[in-house]
Parts: sequence; C-alpha cells; structure tokens
Amino acid sequence: MEKICHDPKSQIATDQRFVGKVLVITGAGGQFGRAACRYFGERGARVAALDQNAEALEGTFAEISDGMDSKGFVCDVTNASQVASVVERIVERFGRIDLLWNNAGYQGKIQSCLDYDPLDFASVMNINVTGMFIVLQAVARQMKQQGGGVIVNTASVAGMRGTPGMIAYASSKAAILTMTVNAAKELARFHIRVNSISPALIGPGYMWDRQNALHAELGPPYYADTAEKVGEAKINAVPMQRVGSLEEVLQSTAFLLSSESSYTTGINLVVDGGLAAGTK
Repeated sequence: MEKICHDPKSQIATDQRFVGKVLVITGAGGQFGRAACRYFGERGARVAALDQNAEALEGTFAEISDGMDSKGFVCDVTNASQVASVVERIVERFGRIDLLWNNAGYQGKIQSCLDYDPLDFASVMNINVTGMFIVLQAVARQMKQQGGGVIVNTASVAGMRGTPGMIAYASSKAAILTMTVNAAKELARFHIRVNSISPALIGPGYMWDRQNALHAELGPPYYADTAEKVGEAKINAVPMQRVGSLEEVLQSTAFLLSSESSYTTGINLVVDGGLAAGTK
C-alpha cells in the first residue's frame, strides 16, 4: 500500500498550506479518514494512513489519486508498542511527522444506560480514549525531537451535551475534550499545538443513515420510531436547518492543522450548525 508521485496536477493550486507536510491520519479506513486522505493528499500533503482494518485501508488506497505521496500502515491504536513501531516506520519513510489527525474511533452500541454492556463500554473507552492518548503521546515525542508540530483530536458534540443511547461514546468524547486541553498546556513549550474538532449531524451517507436507523430502534421516548422521522427531528433541532457536509468537517480540520491557526491551542472547534449552542 504505497504510492509515490510528485505530479503538481494532483494538488489544489489555490491551497498550498499542506504542500510537503507529513500528515498522519488514524482511522484512515473509515468515512472521515478516507475522505481526509484524499483531501489533504490532493493539497500536497504526504500522508501516512493508519487503520487496524487492512481491508478498509486497501479501500482507502483504491480511492487515492496516483498523484499523492502516501503509505498505509496497519496499526492497532490501543497497542502502545505497535504504535511506537509504526511511528518509527513513518519517520523512516517520510523523514518526520508535521501533523496528526488523531481520528480513529469506535461508536459502540446504541442502548439505554440501564442495559448497556460494560464490556462494550470498556472497548469504546479503550479505543477512543486510551488509543487516542497512545497515538498522541508517540507522535508528540517525535514532534518534540523535531521542534514542533500540530495535533487535532476528533471529539464530538455528543461529548459536550450527551446523546441518549450512546453513553459510552459520549463519555469517551468528553474525555477527549479534557485530554486535548491538558496536552495543549503541557506541549505548548515544545511548539506543539493540540486542538479538537467536534462534528455533529454530518451527512448524507452511510454514517448518517446507520445512526438514524439505530436510534429508531431505540425509539421513544428519546427518538421517533423510523429512521426518516429521526433524521427529520434532528435537522429540526439544528438552527441552520440542515446537516453538515464531510467537506465542512475537513475544512475546519484543515484550519486547525494549518498555520492559519498558529496562535490557537487547547480549543474545541464545533462543526454542528449551532446544535450545541442550544435551542433555535
């Protein structure tokens, strides 16, 4: 899983912020990660794509342009020794690590807190919190040696306001918000910026459809009894009266990763059309 090319035609001419930058993306086999590999690669970034699922990672590389300098690494983010080894391999391949989108995650089950499986709760926390910390720590150590870097952690509006049926996921994302602030304060003296991004109601697509269907299965009193009604109710709660696009999440992440946010660290950028701000 490796592609090397320096064809300038593959870059977006109007966006030169990431040209030559080495960007690590975890969860690269998922919807956000796959789109990010393409988005940043098209803008000249040299992409190290990580995912535990080799097949999903292959799918990502099947969609990446031949004009991108990128390499895939199968990696379990909850395994500290494996992450450390992959970071070494990334540095051997690309020479350094400039940017990290710490994006790998697991949604977990959608169940009432009264019925939620503690084992699944532990799995969500292990992947979303411990795994994110392990990657952050390993990459930050490399960035410290280099003299700096930028990290963006994927959080969620669920971690800010809670989501019925998703107590494990919401709890894990709340932990990420605090992890981000803590790391930002500790790493600032090493010229490493750390921020988080909190999307909500992003669609259309598989993730939007699947979550609405699962929420419909949970049903009243928190959700309607069909996926269509669930989706309508969610959009009606958004002041901007629409779902957000994947492109809008990527643009916000790009801002945090770029030098345009050079005096910004320890913040959580919310991408939700005003949902977290309260009622319309």
